[in-house]
Amino acid sequence: MDGIGFDATSWKDLKTFKGCCASPHDVDQAAAVFALGDTLNGRPMPVELPQPVIWWSDEGELAAVAVQAEVHETEDDETLEVLGLVLPDGDTVIALLEDVDLVDATDPVWLNLLAEAAEDDDADEDDDGLDQAWDDDELS
Repeated sequence: MDGIGFDATSWKDLKTFKGCCASPHDVDQAAAVFALGDTLNGRPMPVELPQPVIWWSDEGELAAVAVQAEVHETEDDETLEVLGLVLPDGDTVIALLEDVDLVDATDPVWLNLLAEAAEDDDADEDDDGLDQAWDDDELS
């Protein structure tokens, strides 16, 4: 997708991919987060998009917004419910529905995680500035 992040007021404006399953071309054109191959009977998942979620990643809970939702079946008759997520910084990830909690945009946990992500981004920007100032001092 387009790499644009969001905050508590702008998440509703995220571009979504719905109505059909994405193709590799859709991903190449930044219209979709993912396109699954080697699956059967792909179809859109009946989820209202965009949808705030709490993603249970390997790093812990993260605020995200689902912008793509598809159901696919494998050759082993396993059903995969897959979401394309946008993180607050604009990065995109693919997650299984079982690894997220669908929440309302007023959910206090989601809002807190969103605030923490914004603080982390601010700290990263501050660190970059401090590093640059230190480097400049070393050169003079």
